[in-house]
Amino acid sequence: MNTPRIAVVTGASKGIGFEICRQLARKGVNVVLTARDEGRGLEATQRLQSQGLNVIFHPLDVTAPAAVRRLARYLETAHGRCDILVNNAGILVDKRGSRVLDAEVATFRRTMETNVYGPLALTQALVPLMRRHGYGRVVNLSSGLGQLEDMGDGTPAYRMSKAALNTLTRMFATATSGSGILVNSLCPGWVRTDMGGPHASRGVEKGAETATWLATLPDDGPTGAFFRDKTAIAW
Repeated sequence: MNTPRIAVVTGASKGIGFEICRQLARKGVNVVLTARDEGRGLEATQRLQSQGLNVIFHPLDVTAPAAVRRLARYLETAHGRCDILVNNAGILVDKRGSRVLDAEVATFRRTMETNVYGPLALTQALVPLMRRHGYGRVVNLSSGLGQLEDMGDGTPAYRMSKAALNTLTRMFATATSGSGILVNSLCPGWVRTDMGGPHASRGVEKGAETATWLATLPDDGPTGAFFRDKTAIAW
């Protein structure tokens, strides 16, 4: 198609989300950078625009249903489409050393609101725009900590949220089968971000690479799968 794709990236004012915006824009995608903090979101957008990249800002708190609806209306009114959704926004609020037997239920609730219910609401809101054009890519930023085959009991709320996000990936892939929409999860690895810390083994460029690849898959690409470094991994 001659019309540039429209991508939405959540939680994109810094870290992996910011780098995903940069990589997608460098591929010619028109990117809507979203963030809860409007000041940081605008600053991040201006940094990318100063590099000659086609990136615009829209405020979004993924836990606020009204904000999700506003984003969907904006995309329909301003662009008439949404081709790519990258569910990057996420939190890790487990107390240091927390284990499932002593973790507070409130921590699970707070984590699930952002890491699971946010992507759920956004995907529900934006898939209809993708269906309209018979094309869509939904990319969910998960984690190896959500793998069932190697599940532990540390950072329990975060682990459970990422396992649940993987479940959503499978469900949405089934629901959109044959529609031109591809839905996948990925583990970016241990990345030097506010969440990953300064001693993590890889930079944001590497951490964003697989997400960018999944967001721009060809029409015969995979759906309903879990990836690390562009290679399928076990759930």
